[in-house]
Amino acid sequence: MLRIRRALAALLPRAGSPPAAAMSTLLISQERYAWLRELGLREENPGVYNGRWGGRGQVVTTYCPANNEPIATVRQGNLEDYEETVKKAKDAWKVWADIPAPKRGEIVRQIGDALRQKINVLGSLVSLEMGKIFVEGVGEVQEYVDVCDYAVGLSRMIGGPILPSERPGHALIEQWNPVGLVGIITAFNFPVAVYGWNSAIAMICGNACLWKGAPTTSLVSVAVTKIIAKVLEDNKLPGAICSLVCGGADIGTAMARDERMDLLSFTGSTKVGKQVALMVQERFGRSLLELGGNNAIIVFEDADLNLVIPSALFAAVGTAGQRCTTARRLFLHENIHDEVVAKLAKAYAQVRIGDPWDSDTLYGPLHTKEAVKMFLDAVEQAKQQGGSVVCGGKVINRPGNYVEPTIVTGLPHNAPIVHTETFAPILYVLKFKEEEEVFAWNNEVKQGLSSSIFTKDLGRIFHWLGPKGSDCGIVNVNIPTSGAEIGGAFGGEKHTGGGRESGSDSWKLYMRRSTCTINYSKDLPLAQGIKFQ
Repeated sequence: MLRIRRALAALLPRAGSPPAAAMSTLLISQERYAWLRELGLREENPGVYNGRWGGRGQVVTTYCPANNEPIATVRQGNLEDYEETVKKAKDAWKVWADIPAPKRGEIVRQIGDALRQKINVLGSLVSLEMGKIFVEGVGEVQEYVDVCDYAVGLSRMIGGPILPSERPGHALIEQWNPVGLVGIITAFNFPVAVYGWNSAIAMICGNACLWKGAPTTSLVSVAVTKIIAKVLEDNKLPGAICSLVCGGADIGTAMARDERMDLLSFTGSTKVGKQVALMVQERFGRSLLELGGNNAIIVFEDADLNLVIPSALFAAVGTAGQRCTTARRLFLHENIHDEVVAKLAKAYAQVRIGDPWDSDTLYGPLHTKEAVKMFLDAVEQAKQQGGSVVCGGKVINRPGNYVEPTIVTGLPHNAPIVHTETFAPILYVLKFKEEEEVFAWNNEVKQGLSSSIFTKDLGRIFHWLGPKGSDCGIVNVNIPTSGAEIGGAFGGEKHTGGGRESGSDSWKLYMRRSTCTINYSKDLPLAQGIKFQ
């Protein structure tokens, strides 16, 4: 505890902070940190925002994964709060949609600047509540900032083409308009960035947003919404343009079934995503799904191992294995298998495990106690199915949800546990002989999010990128599976859901397209030369 407090104090120097001796507990109710107050948080935080703060639902406590101590409480929203918020968000959309897109971009630019000013304190809150290391927490906020910058430029570029009409005196154009209200349901592992990918693009397209974050990261949801709300209100705009309802499955189900939700973006597990997709489809609604990933790195014998080892380490261990792009399968050519395993095990032994706020830490805790149980169950299943634990496989004897980063060898490529996405730092290392077989093994899992190969063979690279190569939405060469840039569309195929967020032309998902024909002549010619007399 003392180390945590010292790390926080060192990372967050501020005027008027309480002395280190006064920081006797992480409980806000007993000793409120100035940096949490700077984010507008207090003992009990209202978890509903629709132009005003409130909430009449259950009070939940959020916990610090590094020691399982309570941080603060959040009063969540109930279905009555949800109903009121949807109405206010719909009313706010009428104001927002009338604002020209470049002006909307200016507001998003200000949101990005406001996030820049709070990047360290907000990154610290991500570490405190989610458990990822401080530099990753800050990096996640930076992603939101970067998407805001991207969206500002996009606000002056969105639009459809003018198409040649086959009829004289006619113009054929594509008109793009906002869908209306975008519901955004995000997961615990990226409690800031994923909302940013969606909201920044949705906003410049002219949509209002209603956000439901993970209940276990409710403080982050409240803090981010407070930053956005101030920008909107400072510009004399309805805060309900970016509304928030913290809540559980009842709120998520209401959003999925609500016909007033013009687009529902859901990030989470494939199991829950399938239920969401069915509920949205039942009402002929539109959904954007970012679900699970069972990502593979393939290493050929000509690969540069100086790239392979740090790449595999970061992809498998980063965020304690709790990224949807985490590498869970490592395919090694049989001629280099033993060498790479030895080098990787040595690298794993050097991973600095500790408090997320310590600048020396590379690896923090899992998010919850339930995640620790899933980790242990997966390790046991791997052993039962013929796997050998090369390193790791145990819970670390210290406060919090810490487990050892783990490497398992000896399993067949089609072992049930290998085909199961466990949100934990377990890497299954498998041997292969031929290019064709390993490409097939990459594609045989149900998910299709991210994939990587390491090779110097140019022909193999283009085979990998081609129709018979990887079937994933993210296909990398000589870089790991994680670490996507915001300029490219993010998402995957198959049981990953097929959605795309952030860059490229993903803005089209947040808009509706109309094909418009304008007759400016005095005649009425029909298409395809049809005569109707």
